[in-house]
Amino acid sequence: MEVAEKDKKQELKEFIDSVKDKEHGDSYLIAVLHKAQGLYGYLSREVMDTIAQQMQIPTAHIWGVATFYHYFNLTPPGKYVVSVCLGTACYVKGAPQILEAVKNDLKIDLGGITEDRLFSLQLARCLGACGVAPVVMVGDKIHGEMTPKKVVEVLNQYRKAEKKQ
Repeated sequence: MEVAEKDKKQELKEFIDSVKDKEHGDSYLIAVLHKAQGLYGYLSREVMDTIAQQMQIPTAHIWGVATFYHYFNLTPPGKYVVSVCLGTACYVKGAPQILEAVKNDLKIDLGGITEDRLFSLQLARCLGACGVAPVVMVGDKIHGEMTPKKVVEVLNQYRKAEKKQ
């Protein structure tokens, strides 16, 4: 096991210990799952088993909580997570058509990842950029005033940048 992996496991263990007495029930578990996903990018079976052992609860219960909330990823995300905002402002300005354009261009559905593992696709309820709606976030960058054509151009910019590396 590489050093970084040991560091992540230790950080997760310390977090569980730090919140153990402060929170109870599923709120405690949800906080731990958020921390684990922040460390690893997703919740693997191995990570859920580790959490189960340390918290002394069945992995099946952890799995149930992780699959109930759409926020948690059970598979590794792409290098760039594409979030299409479906908040009210974005929705009325054409977000459904933008979502379809992204799905068609990437050839994946919601929650999917491209074959090259470059992109994964998710929805957002609101990205807080209503003034430039409709918006799409790629990685941590917001792209505003999107159209189906513009969103494909944005995705192509990320593809081109990857080829240069």
